Amino acid sequence: MTSSPVAPDLQTLGQLFMVGLPGPTLDASTMHLIQTHGICNFIYFKRNVDSPEQIKLLSKGLRQACRDAGLQHPLIAIDQEGGSVTRLPPPFTQFPDARVLAESAESHKALIHYARVCARELKSIGVNYNLAPVLDVCATGEGFFMEKRSLGADAKSVGGLGSLIIKEMQAHGIAACAKHFPGLGAAAVDPHFRLPRVIKAEQGLRQDDLPPFRQAVEIGVASIMTSHTIYQHLDADKPATLSKKILTGLLRNELGYKGVVITDDLEMGAIEKEGDLGHAALQAFGAGADLLLICHSHEKVIDALQKTAAAITKNPELAKRMLESVERVQVMRQKFARA
Repeated sequence: MTSSPVAPDLQTLGQLFMVGLPGPTLDASTMHLIQTHGICNFIYFKRNVDSPEQIKLLSKGLRQACRDAGLQHPLIAIDQEGGSVTRLPPPFTQFPDARVLAESAESHKALIHYARVCARELKSIGVNYNLAPVLDVCATGEGFFMEKRSLGADAKSVGGLGSLIIKEMQAHGIAACAKHFPGLGAAAVDPHFRLPRVIKAEQGLRQDDLPPFRQAVEIGVASIMTSHTIYQHLDADKPATLSKKILTGLLRNELGYKGVVITDDLEMGAIEKEGDLGHAALQAFGAGADLLLICHSHEKVIDALQKTAAAITKNPELAKRMLESVERVQVMRQKFARA
């Protein structure tokens, strides 16, 4: 006699979603996600920041709301790369693009300074997770959209400088994120708008793009972010975010990565223009992602949560995956998100 499948605890599943807030205060919709759906991971954008004191209070409010709901300490993330991807305005320190720092006369000193100052300022406002550094290797002057955000045009320099940032940031209490696996440097199209396709041969990807991520894995990077890009010679059918071949086969099994895999924002055009976001979240989870990032619509968060829960109920393999992901996120949470 076999037992009937049991629906997953939604508060457990909620630990695997990271969501944006609509504005600078803790609003009713976000409270509903916390209290009803067990969401305890959040991401800040410019729309959430008025002043250092305000954002500090918002972080405090999120921590208290999670405590009151009986949830884990929240992971609170931000994209504070510097330059064109900067969420915190003055008086927070303003850094140039990563490429500028990487090509400066004293690049190591400049990047150590960036990592330390960034970590100190993020901690001061209750943020414990920076979605940086970019480890995409991007050629100079060929029109690739990641050029300014990339640390360089060769794998050795990107790996070395990226690892420097990761070590410094994590040593100062901020979880780092190596992005965008397996490498977005050769994409001509921005996945914010539509789905890119990289046709570089597998050997080229392994030689030019994977080494910085392999190095990040070796030094214990807390998380790795997926790329919303199709890699013709790794998986011709699915972007990396939705590809079990890439996230489980390549990243987990071959590179031996045991940390947290986070998707890029699932509301980007590269995903949403190709199909239903809720189904994409389920696909990403099935492929091997641990944290599902949805930065804007709370309705889409709930839809993705419910579709993932329904699939887990029917599939013991996904139920096992959920517990594995929860454990990985919990390890990161215990290290970086203690209140």
